[in-house]
Amino acid sequence: MVAVASAVVALGAATGTLTALGDDADDGGRDTERARPKAGATLVAPSPPPSPPPSASPSVAASTAKPTPSAARTTSRPRAAAAPVSLYRHPESQILDWVRAHPADPRADVIESRIASRPAAVWIADYAPDTVTARVRAVTAGGAAQGRVPVLVAYAIPERDCGGASEGGAPDVDSYADWIDRFAAGLGSREVVVVLEPDSIAQADCLDESGRADRFAALARAGRVLKTANPKARVYYDAGHSGWNAPAEQAALLKQAGAASAASSDGIFSNVSNFHDTADEAAYDRRVLDALGGPPGLGAVIDTSRNGNGAPADGEWCDPDGRKIGRAPTFATGEDRIDAYLWVKLPGESDGCKGAAGEFSPSYAYELASS
Repeated sequence: MVAVASAVVALGAATGTLTALGDDADDGGRDTERARPKAGATLVAPSPPPSPPPSASPSVAASTAKPTPSAARTTSRPRAAAAPVSLYRHPESQILDWVRAHPADPRADVIESRIASRPAAVWIADYAPDTVTARVRAVTAGGAAQGRVPVLVAYAIPERDCGGASEGGAPDVDSYADWIDRFAAGLGSREVVVVLEPDSIAQADCLDESGRADRFAALARAGRVLKTANPKARVYYDAGHSGWNAPAEQAALLKQAGAASAASSDGIFSNVSNFHDTADEAAYDRRVLDALGGPPGLGAVIDTSRNGNGAPADGEWCDPDGRKIGRAPTFATGEDRIDAYLWVKLPGESDGCKGAAGEFSPSYAYELASS
C-alpha cells in the first residue's frame, strides 16, 4: 500500500468482529503506510453450521446470477439517524474469544465492558467464493433475529492494498463480480450496512488508468448488485479520511465509482482503521458529499473505533501510542448528513507493530480502553 492509506488492518486470524449491543457515544493528513488484513487472516463471521475464517458461501447456485440495478431506485433513503433499531453485535470475534478464555486476567473487565460489549463490523475479507454467501448470511440472519442492524465490510477487490500488508482479494474483476454476487446472495431482506472496499478509491492512484477504470466500474456494479439483492441495504463508498485527498478530488473519484447514484450508493465512509478526530471527519465528509452531488439522501458513516485522542501529530499509523477508543457505535449521531458512527476496525487488533498485523493484542486493547 502507498504511504497514505487509512489503515485497514482490521482483520485477524479469527472470526467476525464485534457484534452490536446498542447505541452509545471521542475521537485525526495523509498518513504513512498502514497495514491491512492479509489474505487468510481476516475477521469474518462463521457460516451457519461451521465457523470458517473469511468470506464464505456454501450455496453457490444463488450467487451465479448477476442481479441488475433497479431503475426505479431514484429516491433518497431515510436518514440513518432516524432508524428505530440499534446495531447488531455478532457473537464471534477475536476479542470475544480472548475475553472468554481469560476471565481472570486483570485487564478482562475493562476490555469486555469498553470494547467487547460494543457493536463492530464483520469483515468478509478473503477470496473464498464457495463460502461467502453462508458467511454473510450468518451475520445478517443473526441481526434479523435480534431486530438489529449488522455492519459488514466487503474487502476482496482485485489488487487490494496495492500489494501492501493487506494484499490479496479476487484475482480479477470478473472473479470479483462473481464474489460480489455471492456476497449479495447472503444479505437477506432486512436492514444491513455494507462498507464497500476500504481504501479502494482513495488509494486507486497506485493503478494505471485502465486499472482504475476497471476498478471503478467493478465498484459501481457492486453497489448496484448489493442494493438490488436487498433494497434495504445501505451501501457506503470509500472517502479515505480528512488527512488524505482533498474533498473535490475524492468526490471526483467517488463519482466514477458510482457513489453519486441512488441505484448503487447511500453515501460514503471515512477514517476506517485510522485515528482522525470525529469533528474533522464530519466536516470533511460533508465537503465530499457537497462536491459529489447526487441525491439529497446521501450521507456518511465515520469509523470512531480508535480516534478518541485524534491522530498522532507525527502521522504515525502503526499502533501509535497515546490513542484511545472513540465514540461508541450508533445511528444517533445528532450530526447533519452523518448517518452513523461505527467501529469498523476492531480496537485491539494490531496494525503490525504491537502484534502481528490484524491479530488481537490484549495489551493494545487495554491501552486503548483505559486511556
